Amino acid sequence: MNITVVIADDHAIIRDGLKLLLESQPGIIVTGEARNGRDAVVQAKKLRPDIVIMDIAMPELNGIEAADRILKECPSTRVIILSMYSTTEHIYRSLKVGARGYLLKESAGTEVVAAIKAVHMGTRYLSQKISDRVIEEYLNTQVSKEPDNPVERLTQREREILQMVSEGRSSAEIAGIMFLSPKTIETYRSRLMQKLGVSDIPSLVKLAIRYGLTELE
Repeated sequence: MNITVVIADDHAIIRDGLKLLLESQPGIIVTGEARNGRDAVVQAKKLRPDIVIMDIAMPELNGIEAADRILKECPSTRVIILSMYSTTEHIYRSLKVGARGYLLKESAGTEVVAAIKAVHMGTRYLSQKISDRVIEEYLNTQVSKEPDNPVERLTQREREILQMVSEGRSSAEIAGIMFLSPKTIETYRSRLMQKLGVSDIPSLVKLAIRYGLTELE
């Protein structure tokens, strides 16, 4: 039986390269592509793939938030995170939402096929390039306790709005994407600023970058 895959990455060259690699492998079929996290959720719900290869740093909805949605709405789909970041924070948050694999982009060419097959079989796959020190830190300190992360106090919708605010989008733009009114977005923004203890947009952006909701280009 073939393994169906959706590739989610905001860079077309990455999507094209992965598609070429995967379609050269017997038993793997790329059934869809997505250029942002919100589109990845739509594609997953529509296509119900076995695997979603998910970048973290994507516009509108980052890969971790998108993975969380996909895994809640498509329980038979498994997510493999593909990222250039090897920090404990990114790994912890990805595994916490239920991702079954975490690959570094620098080694994806040699590992992505192995990761897909392993995750499809029900095992977890972490990139060999992730150091033993990072893995041990995750296992020893992060699994046993909640991280000191103020973003965890936000609701899912507040995290989405925080990401888009940090991307420089206006309340009107965010309202259009989320099918809400600009006034509602302003209310959400005020609420999340209160929860995070900040009083201006630059401070919100710093928090979003620090805790992995969005990335510096």
